[in-house]
Amino acid sequence: MPVTTLFFDLDGTVSNNFEGIGRCLNYALERLGHAQLTDAEVMPFVGPPFRESLPKKFPGIDVEQALHLYRERYEHTGWQENALYNGIAEEIRRLHLQGFTIALCTSKPRVFAERIIDHFSLTRYFDGVHGPELDGRFDKKTDLLAHLIAHYAVAPQNAVMIGDRDKDVEAAQHVGAHSLGVLWGFGSHDELHGAGAKRIIAQPSELVHTIHSLA
Repeated sequence: MPVTTLFFDLDGTVSNNFEGIGRCLNYALERLGHAQLTDAEVMPFVGPPFRESLPKKFPGIDVEQALHLYRERYEHTGWQENALYNGIAEEIRRLHLQGFTIALCTSKPRVFAERIIDHFSLTRYFDGVHGPELDGRFDKKTDLLAHLIAHYAVAPQNAVMIGDRDKDVEAAQHVGAHSLGVLWGFGSHDELHGAGAKRIIAQPSELVHTIHSLA
């Protein structure tokens, strides 16, 4: 069955927002009296929802207050501490012109994801930008992707989830879609392979050929 629908992750796949995420996370932790994290310590928080990851690292933390403080800085500054990966915009444009349905499927809150995609002038290439609501609905990528499979009325075998972390692969497996892991973001080959990624690529220039090779 031919692939018709592409679901792209955002952080680590389309853009690199590590600086903004790290600074906003440390802002929230400092306000709550916790020690600052190094870049290496921030890395596990890029991708998974904070409601899931924060309590594991900081037992007893007030997660909702931490989220409030994080978003306080992110809304004004953090979302702009961000850069597109080299070549990704051109590949998304090529895929759009080839007729694929393209949607964003991110763990970043939808309101921020929409702002970022618009900031980088990519809105015209996406049929929709989707992420969790601020109240936590669709925090889990498995839930979000299952919702989008139904929303776009696409058979799972005709869809691909493209992302850099194990959560992206797990979401694809959950719904029965293809998984395509990318190595220019924050996940390693071992992480993606261990999660069960069917294909793993190293450069955005490999996207179009690899997507066409899926069946």
